[in-house]
Amino acid sequence: MPTSVSIACRDGYTLSAQLWQPFGEPRGAVIVSSATGVLARYYAPYARFLGDHGYQVLTYDYRGIGGSRPASLRGADIRWRDWGDLDFDAVVRWMRQRNPDGPLIAVGHSIGGFLPGFASAATEVDRFLSVGAQYAFWRDYAPKHRWRMFVRWHLFMPAMTALCGYFPGRRLGWLEDLPAGVAREWAFRRAALEQSYPAHEKDEVLRRFAAIRAPILALSLSDDEYGTAPAITRGLRYYRNSHREHVRLTPEALGAARVGHFDLFRERYRESVWQSTLEWIGGGINPWTPTDVLAPEYP
Repeated sequence: MPTSVSIACRDGYTLSAQLWQPFGEPRGAVIVSSATGVLARYYAPYARFLGDHGYQVLTYDYRGIGGSRPASLRGADIRWRDWGDLDFDAVVRWMRQRNPDGPLIAVGHSIGGFLPGFASAATEVDRFLSVGAQYAFWRDYAPKHRWRMFVRWHLFMPAMTALCGYFPGRRLGWLEDLPAGVAREWAFRRAALEQSYPAHEKDEVLRRFAAIRAPILALSLSDDEYGTAPAITRGLRYYRNSHREHVRLTPEALGAARVGHFDLFRERYRESVWQSTLEWIGGGINPWTPTDVLAPEYP
């Protein structure tokens, strides 16, 4: 069972987190960052799996979500960018203090695989593994789902957010509730990330992404309506000084009818995908065959 811990961010906000300890001396440390509106406990089976294989693992709720939610989301000044700039930054520093010499690996799902670039402490990470990582620019959604998703996330969500003061995703059965700033940033994100921020912030945002030099292995699924090949490529371009590999898997190759955006973190993939990720986490080895690896489409 994990130990509940609290992590203080540099602005004074406190995050709720869970620390999974292995038996014996840790082989390294792993941080697991969630998708937007997904509770940290969703990743508990994967965290337990990594712990069973000798890793110390931290899962955490972003500010405004789950155990890190304030008493009221109405009026909460929380942006999507804060989850990287403040929250991921804090958990990296917290884990690095406890593991000053061992390898530190960041695993991120969806926005959790993209937001490390906002954090100045992300340069402390030795390797990144992302799953379906992108920032939800609407033109990158899978063509057959694009207009339905556009209406849901880019028309309905900001309208409900304006009405309620936050996005009531839990009531709708879609996601956890989202802070208004997060919902608006998702809804109105432009094609170029930096265009979503004031002019005086753009250079710093780009500089932080460029400062990261650790290698990145990006996994995506061919039936993921969010993590399409263009969406993954758009995000990876910002990590221009990292070695980047993008592996595109199919449900058929995994013996499934559908995998989509969420299912890789379910127990059924313990002996297949989860086992394969250990090679990257433990030694930086991409275990997938060359036919699964997309040719780079970024500088």
